[in-house]
Amino acid sequence: MQFDEITETHKVVPGEYVLHEPTQQIVMCGAFNRESNFIRAIGMGKSLKDKISNFKKIRLSEEEKQDRLVSKCKGCG
Repeated sequence: MQFDEITETHKVVPGEYVLHEPTQQIVMCGAFNRESNFIRAIGMGKSLKDKISNFKKIRLSEEEKQDRLVSKCKGCG
């Protein structure tokens, strides 16, 4: 798992998990507003609003993505 800066080319969508660096928590994005420079997120049962620069996108390697795939039964094949 790697963490990338959120730049002008990156966009965070609501429902996506991101790292909040000051608290070192993985939180779920609720709102992303580049014009006002904030992300509103939910983590540990609380809502927080902070500057975009305090968040990082989570990037999984191909191996980690494969581990997360749900296997299908033979009937779904």
